[in-house]
Amino acid sequence: MKDNSKNSRILIYSHDTFGLGHLRRCRAIAQSLVARRKGLSVLILSGSPIIGSFDFRSRVDFVRIPGVIKLRNGEYSSLSLHMDISELLELRASIIQHTAKVFNPDLFLVDKEPLGLRGEIYQTLAMLRRAGTRCVLGLRDVMDDPVLLAREWRRKNPLPALRDLYDDIWVYGLPQICNPLAGIDLPEAIKAKMTYTGYLRRKLPQITGQSVASPCSFDEPYLLVTTGGGGDGEQLIHQVLRAYEVDPGMPYPALLVFGPFMAPRRRERFCKRVERLSRVQAITFDTNVEQLMARAAGIVAMGGYNTFCEILSLDKPALIVPRRRPRMEQYIRAHRAHELGLVTMLADDEARTPHLMAAALRRLPHQPRPSAVFVPGLLDGLDNIQRMVDAGMPAAFEPHVGLAARGV
Repeated sequence: MKDNSKNSRILIYSHDTFGLGHLRRCRAIAQSLVARRKGLSVLILSGSPIIGSFDFRSRVDFVRIPGVIKLRNGEYSSLSLHMDISELLELRASIIQHTAKVFNPDLFLVDKEPLGLRGEIYQTLAMLRRAGTRCVLGLRDVMDDPVLLAREWRRKNPLPALRDLYDDIWVYGLPQICNPLAGIDLPEAIKAKMTYTGYLRRKLPQITGQSVASPCSFDEPYLLVTTGGGGDGEQLIHQVLRAYEVDPGMPYPALLVFGPFMAPRRRERFCKRVERLSRVQAITFDTNVEQLMARAAGIVAMGGYNTFCEILSLDKPALIVPRRRPRMEQYIRAHRAHELGLVTMLADDEARTPHLMAAALRRLPHQPRPSAVFVPGLLDGLDNIQRMVDAGMPAAFEPHVGLAARGV
């Protein structure tokens, strides 16, 4: 049996241009791993500007690298520093490589981008590979429309790195829902590295002190409307507000969670509309959104990866209104989950009609829960990741000798 009493280290990279998805997925994996291994430390490399707002278990920490933001034209810009993007990427790459060299991980887990943002982790991957570190790419269940993804990967050319620098590819989903690399002509050697883990089960966080108070005053079950990070959630908030404005007799009140990245001016305009509605309340953000979901009669969301995992884990009726731009990810996931009966999907053009949205909100609490559909292995992701980490780690961990001391 594996001896987990020795110290071991895992480094997780999340490029985090904007939003919460990558950070929350990496955090869930890190929290789960240290909960079962008292000798494990996990360090997360992240560009998220709000990573410090989240609580982390003991032996999980983070290094905040300078943030970037993706512009509407597809280009990147510095989030807060007055630096040219090429200089910023050079700085990020240097911080990443130096951190990896000093931390000296047993496993390097990369989220979504095989080469990092514009190739910023290539040198780090090569360095760790030479040192014998196990390198793993983690992919969400859906990446994008296959045609668009194929075009993107032709430009980025990650296949040599997947062949030469990665030991494994973990897909945080199931093939019966989606193959994230459909449309990519993968060599058999790379296909053999792929393992579908299932989705990442979420548990209610243990909250203490100031976090216990509810952010809303409803004494009855409510519909929770969440936009994730909120940077692209204005349309969903507007559609729900219009439904309550045309149908003030809605049987369930609504709690809107704007998200930390929603534009302040847009948020202020929404708040003025909320003030005129007795059955609607709103907050900007809550890091313990799972607690809000647990008390809800139903969830209204855009269908990002983490929200989908939470809906499945908490077994909540859900109405998904996915966006199609800049990626088809949410639409593909929601459409397939709707076909399976796990959620209900409302197309954006339908949601724009207030009476159709109001009717969907009225039906939401009464629709079947996800558990009404049996999908083998649906929420086994974290358990399978545990087993794969165990299988790939050395049986006993030697005291860490820095890569610099080894001459790497």
